[in-house]
Amino acid sequence: MTTTPLDSRSDVLRAAIPARLNLALLTGAVTVAAACLYVASNGEPWTLRIAAAIAFSFVNNTIFSLMHEAVHGVLHPSATINEVAGRISAAFFPTAFSLQRTFHLAHHRNNRSDCERFDYYRPQENRLLKRAQWYCILTGLYWAASPVFCVIYVLTAGLVPWTRLLAPDNRLGRQTSAEPFLESLRSVTPMTARLDVALSAAIQAAMIYLLDLNLAGWALCYACFAVNWSSLQYTDHAFSSLDRQEGAWNLKVNPIVRLIFLNYHHHLAHHREPGIPWTELPRLVRPEDPRPTFWSVYLKMWKGPRPLPEKDAEQA
Repeated sequence: MTTTPLDSRSDVLRAAIPARLNLALLTGAVTVAAACLYVASNGEPWTLRIAAAIAFSFVNNTIFSLMHEAVHGVLHPSATINEVAGRISAAFFPTAFSLQRTFHLAHHRNNRSDCERFDYYRPQENRLLKRAQWYCILTGLYWAASPVFCVIYVLTAGLVPWTRLLAPDNRLGRQTSAEPFLESLRSVTPMTARLDVALSAAIQAAMIYLLDLNLAGWALCYACFAVNWSSLQYTDHAFSSLDRQEGAWNLKVNPIVRLIFLNYHHHLAHHREPGIPWTELPRLVRPEDPRPTFWSVYLKMWKGPRPLPEKDAEQA
């Protein structure tokens, strides 16, 4: 009996997944995140609590990046372990893994299209709404949208026709990206979403009880995480090419920070090859790719959205 060589793309990708490393990172990051939550709630003096919250904001991004790997099916070659690890990671956001996956894959389908072009506005678009969205991203309020929507959705699925809530090509729905994201809910059953929310809530409740967390410490950690996480979520796209695959940046950042985020800053490489594990992204960064620094893009973002360039408006 002859064996089949590892020549298929799926087999090559499965072989490239750093499964043991990812599980070790998840175990370590969850432990450190829990310790930070404990210190932020019970530590003295208050400066120690703030330091713990800042540390949490970084290590929870490692957990988020592992969830991102699971969303693309590359946290672990075992589908079962990938799903379980993804759901554990999601609990620390907190969000529902199934909803996070369907929304993130919708992002890949719609990247830099008119419904995901938050950095530019056209004359017919609502500028006040555009700015409100923009500064929600920059200030961390964007993070709160995920857990809040998850809870609302699982409580109202079956009562509210979420996938039909907006008329096709509704201007408000496209400007806010609500239309494609609500449409993507068709791929998730309400029961799956409810089980995911219940699991995340159970893990959060267990941490609060077992670690004797208080609201102030929990909120301080997640406020720091919200700002840290949100700061990157559009910096890696802002003012880039209006192209579904090329519309992202490989941002220059401190190498230690990049590793904490599991190479998430190599975002253009990721959008070109979404199914590539994080350990492989550095080799996919092309020498000719623009490499702006994180801070150069981030600081420009505070000036607000810009008018859509004429050449792009003509094509839109």
